[in-house]
Formats: sequence, structure tokens, C-alpha cells
Amino acid sequence: MSPSSSPSLSLQPEPPEKEVNLRKGSSGLADEINFEDFLTIMSYFRPIDTTMDEEQVQLCRKEKLRFLFHMYDSDSDGRITLEEYRNVVEELLSGNPHIEKESARSIADGAMMEAASVCVGQMEPDQVYEGITFDDFLKIWQGIDIETKMHVRFLNMETIALCH
Repeated sequence: MSPSSSPSLSLQPEPPEKEVNLRKGSSGLADEINFEDFLTIMSYFRPIDTTMDEEQVQLCRKEKLRFLFHMYDSDSDGRITLEEYRNVVEELLSGNPHIEKESARSIADGAMMEAASVCVGQMEPDQVYEGITFDDFLKIWQGIDIETKMHVRFLNMETIALCH
């Protein structure tokens, strides 16, 4: 069976019907995922099909951003808090020996302040920014070409002899 004849492996699958929970292990992240979950995750990274109309491209973009949003929203409450954002930034930068944890926190704090200014505008001194909602997240990513930044180029399996 070719990948394009299987609904779960097609080049442009419908948005996944289920969310994959990558935050279920004792460390806060999944210790392992099964193959079906792997395929679901990879489906978010499919390149844009050149035959898609503008509405389909926008739907694909929104699904990629929703996946990315859920990577930050660790408690799945629909809001990325400063603490959640700090955790992701610290994890991403933890492999860099030149960036200390306090520097990573400062980077996260600055980015969250920038997000607040984009989403809320000028805040009062006593006003607290509760966190980034998905609508805020869409505003932040507006004008950024995520379609070319968040994809994986897959090989055309029909042109490759499969090993048996």
C-alpha cells in the first residue's frame, strides 16, 4: 500500500482527531510515545501542498500553531503562563553550556513582556498579565512565515525501493 492510499499516512492528512499528550512522564514529558502518536506529531510538520487554496493553507497554519501552543501550555488550561514559558525556554537552552538558568529565565521574562505588549498593549503598573491565550498566540505569530519554518521534508517513498 502506498503512503498516499492510507488515510493515516497521506501527504496532506486532515488535522489529527486526537491530541497527543507529550507531558505524561514523571519528568513532565512523555518517556515514550507509540508509532501512531509519532505519526500524529509528524503530521503537523508536513509541508504545505502547492494545490491547497488559501482557506486550506490558513487551516494548516492554525493547526501547526495549535500544536506549538500545546507544547508550551503544559497544564492544558488554554493559557501559557510565565512559569510554563520559563520551563520550556530553560529546557530548550539547558543543552547550551554558555547560558545559565538565570539567563534563560531573563530571556523568558523578556519574551513574555513582549507578548503582553503585543496582546494587551500598554499595561497599567498594577495590571497583571495572566498569560498567552491561543488567540494571543495567533496575534504574536501573525506575519511570521511558519509554513516554511515548521515543516519536515519527507522523501517520496514511491521512488525508493523498500527493503523486505
